[in-house]
Amino acid sequence: MTNIINFSDEKLVKAYSEGNNQAFDVLLRRHQDRIFNYIRRIIKNEDIANDIFQETFVKAIQTIRQGRYTENGKFPAWISRIAHNLIIDYYRQEKSENLQSADLEDIDVLNRKELCEDTIEDMIISEQIREDVKFLIEELPPLQKEVLIMRYYQGLSFKEIAETTKVSINTALGRMRYAIINLRRIAEQKDIILTM
Repeated sequence: MTNIINFSDEKLVKAYSEGNNQAFDVLLRRHQDRIFNYIRRIIKNEDIANDIFQETFVKAIQTIRQGRYTENGKFPAWISRIAHNLIIDYYRQEKSENLQSADLEDIDVLNRKELCEDTIEDMIISEQIREDVKFLIEELPPLQKEVLIMRYYQGLSFKEIAETTKVSINTALGRMRYAIINLRRIAEQKDIILTM
């Protein structure tokens, strides 16, 4: 039997998806320190970091077993993104719990999220969402990408987009529609969450 320790990440994922549990053990050992340190650096609480770390690899196992892992030669980036999304989920949940009023008798009209300043976690999540959107846009076909950038980043109307690209307004609208559909599909495939 070949020594799987020397397999590439992609070969290990393939071996694991075919039933070789040792392959996932090798992947775990190979990436556990980096992933845990990444989580711990952001979370700053060892118990919570451990929970998120375990959940990261459980989610990876489920995705691979369901055949939803797409081989792209970037397993470290993929597992890091899972960890990052789980960190964002943790902060969202924590923020949601902290926004509930402790005063059951009265409702404090000033205890509203829109009146609060952004926390560092909010800023981290917002920046990550912006980076994720940029990544997703790069995955779009060129014509859809062009229309989306003109509309949302350059602020052009669909009439202006149609004139600039020398197509009908309906074609410009259609490209935008397909761009949004594709963004949602790609985000779902890559387990990217784009909400606060």
